[in-house]
Amino acid sequence: MARMIVTCQEMRGIEERTFAAGVSAETLMDEAGTQMARAVMQFFTVPGECRVFLGKGHNGGDALVAARHLAEHGWRVDLHEAFPRETLAPLTRKKLDAMLAPLERFLVPESTGSRIILDGLLGIGAKGALREPIREAAREINRLRLETGAVVFALDLPSGLDGDTGEADPQAVAADFTLCVGYAKRGLLADAALDFVGRLAVLPLAGWPSRDEAEGVATPRQLARLLPPRRFSTHKGQCGRVGIVAGSRGFTGAAIMAANAAVRAGAGLVSLFVTPDIYPLVASAAMPEVMVTPLDCYLAVLDRALDVLAIGPGLGRVDGPDILAVTEYFKGPMIVDADALNLLAENPQTLRRAAGPRLLTPHPGEMARLFPASANLSRRATAEQFLESQKDTRSPLTLLLKGSRTVVAEGPAGGSRISWNTTGHPGMASGGMGDVLTGTCAALAGQGLALFDAARVGAWVCGRAAELALAQGQSQESLAATDLIEQFGKAFGELRAPEAC
Repeated sequence: MARMIVTCQEMRGIEERTFAAGVSAETLMDEAGTQMARAVMQFFTVPGECRVFLGKGHNGGDALVAARHLAEHGWRVDLHEAFPRETLAPLTRKKLDAMLAPLERFLVPESTGSRIILDGLLGIGAKGALREPIREAAREINRLRLETGAVVFALDLPSGLDGDTGEADPQAVAADFTLCVGYAKRGLLADAALDFVGRLAVLPLAGWPSRDEAEGVATPRQLARLLPPRRFSTHKGQCGRVGIVAGSRGFTGAAIMAANAAVRAGAGLVSLFVTPDIYPLVASAAMPEVMVTPLDCYLAVLDRALDVLAIGPGLGRVDGPDILAVTEYFKGPMIVDADALNLLAENPQTLRRAAGPRLLTPHPGEMARLFPASANLSRRATAEQFLESQKDTRSPLTLLLKGSRTVVAEGPAGGSRISWNTTGHPGMASGGMGDVLTGTCAALAGQGLALFDAARVGAWVCGRAAELALAQGQSQESLAATDLIEQFGKAFGELRAPEAC
């Protein structure tokens, strides 16, 4: 299902078994560093300046291997050693010597590319408060990030963050990216760790087991298996007849974005159902591939031949009884969002009686209305306890709790699984992102994915599309939801790339 999550002790046990099987620590370090460099170059395709902060353990050795690969690809490398050279672990010192020998050819003229920092100060063996000289080095990393705009890559863990609990020292490194080797450490997924971890990438290592787990982090390699190449004989009827009930006066954009996203996410046929008063505007603004249909009554949707239905974006509350009836009686899979969720919060019995599988996609505010107890719970506990409270529903229920580190969870009827998304950035904190996600999930469900899988793939693709938009010149401030749709082609392509993270 997803890359498994481990404690630091479990991770050390995996490493020990790897060494016992004949794999050397140097081989493991070389592969980890290589994967880290590849990840950096996925996010920054133009070489720039790389500052490497080294501790004396093997985490510093990983950083040196990564830096050497970056240097060989044109990056300018600058080393900052927190400890005297003679105190380094033998293998780390070996990697430092190998880096220094040809360093002159790496000291290229000042780069005009990105400025990044590799945090190789501490690994999973560190516990407790930061001590000097690591504390000062971490403080310097944070200063450079704030004052010069340098982008920080933490290697395995941000220095100062507890890998089991997610608790952070006041001076802990605040990373923009955390490149986690092998498996995600439990503390990286804690709510309190979000602003220290940043974008999480789990880097696979050759030969390490990848098991199906009840909980895990969604990774491209596993999600790609859910989207096999289409057969040459495929026709549009086999790619999903997707219906979307959305939009109202003043909120036509939500309907248009959801429908356009469904087209770009691979739906065979997209029908957008709107009320007659907004039909002319929506029909003229939606992509020409979208079949915009006016309906006097939303209940007419129940008579349409649809493989999946999405309902809610921009609907308003005027036709509440009809919206609730459609949510209850549609027999196929359904994505329920926005105003439809708010109606469900006031009429919870509707969800319990739903005639088919349902995927709910609330943001934290909508979640608080659906499940008031969420105000005092972690994101994980919110998902688990909400689904437990709905265990008597007639049909399977999946929850996609939007926000930083989106959580996707499936209720007891589906096997009680939970998954964390890793892609995206704070620029997605703007209107319309949820509408794009709803249309994307609907398209994926229409192509045959179970709602749990459609939610995981949809969240990954939308987040990665937002990242790609930055590479195309957008900023976190300028990013708009429609920018994501324009990057779907690249995002789906990367999902299938063997080195994607």
